[in-house]
Amino acid sequence: MILPILAYGDPVLRNKCIYINRNNEDLKSLIKNMWDTMYSANGVGLAAPQIGESLRLFIVDASPFSKDEELSLEERKKVSLFKKVFINPEIVWSSNDFNSFNEGCLSIPDVREDILRENEIEIHFKNEKFENKILKLNGLCARVVQHEFDHIEGILFTDKLSSFKKKILKGKLNNITKGKINTDYLMNFPI
Repeated sequence: MILPILAYGDPVLRNKCIYINRNNEDLKSLIKNMWDTMYSANGVGLAAPQIGESLRLFIVDASPFSKDEELSLEERKKVSLFKKVFINPEIVWSSNDFNSFNEGCLSIPDVREDILRENEIEIHFKNEKFENKILKLNGLCARVVQHEFDHIEGILFTDKLSSFKKKILKGKLNNITKGKINTDYLMNFPI
C-alpha cells in the first residue's frame, strides 16, 4: 500500500525514534508498504518517520544511481546491488574523511543541496528477519545510509546547511510546510 510521505514541518520528522520490538506484528506489512511508497515516489531511501511512524527503521535501494555516468564503474556496480532493510540501526564508527554530494529528500521536494558527510561508516542493525548484521560502507552507499539514519534521529539534511543557505531556502521550505508545492507522489502537509 502506498502511504503519504510527511512534508517538511511535520513534527514527527523531528522525533528521535524508538527501537522496534522483535514481536512487532505489523513490521512485515510496514516494510512492504515502505517499499511500495518509496518506489512510487522514485526514492532511493525511506525512513519510518517519513510515513508517520517514529520507529528506528529505514529502507534503501540505491540502484537508481547505477545509471549515473558521473560515478565510477565500480561505484555504479556497488550501488546497483545495494538494497537493504535497516531495523534498530546504530552507526558505531565513521571516518574523518568527508565528501560532498548533492542530496534531496522525499519530505522536502524540489530542494537539493550539496551536503558534506563522512565517506566511510560502520553500521550495526537487524535485517527484516531480525538477524544481527554489520556493514562497513563507503561512498554513495554510506551517504544514503547516513541520510536515512539522520531521519530516525530527527535530523533533516537541511539541518546541515549553513545559516546563509537556510535563509535563502526559507521561503521554499515555508511553501512546502503549507502544501504550496506540486509533487507526483502522495504527501501529507502539516498546515
